[in-house]
Amino acid sequence: QVQLVESGGGLVQAGGSLRLSCAASGRTFNNYAMGWFRQAPGKEREFVADISRYGASKTYSDSVKGRFTISRDNAKNMMFLQMNSLKPEDTAAYYCAARLLAVVGQAESYDKWGQGTQVTVSS
Repeated sequence: QVQLVESGGGLVQAGGSLRLSCAASGRTFNNYAMGWFRQAPGKEREFVADISRYGASKTYSDSVKGRFTISRDNAKNMMFLQMNSLKPEDTAAYYCAARLLAVVGQAESYDKWGQGTQVTVSS
C-alpha cells in the first residue's frame, strides 16, 4: 500500500514557476508508475503527466508539454512536477496518483490518490 501527500502549490504570476512534490509512504513506491492530474473548478479532472516505475518513460498532455517536467526519486519515495512558464489556465488543484495498471493517462488506471495542492496563476 502507498499513501500520497502533495505539497508545493501556491500563488504565482503568469510566466513564473512552481515545483510540486508528492511524498509517498510505504515500501512499495517503485512498484507504481506515477502521475499528476489537475482539476479546475467546474471542470473534469485532467491528465497532466505520467512517469514509469523507474523514470525511463514520461508522458505529458499536449497542454503542458515543453513547460512541465515530471521526475521521481525512488530512494526518497518522492515524485516531482517542475512547472515553468505558467499560464492562468494552469490554475487548478493538482493531484498525484499511483497506478499498477498499464494504461497511461486515464484516471481509472490510478488507484491511489493524494488530497491535492492548489496552484493559482495570476495574469
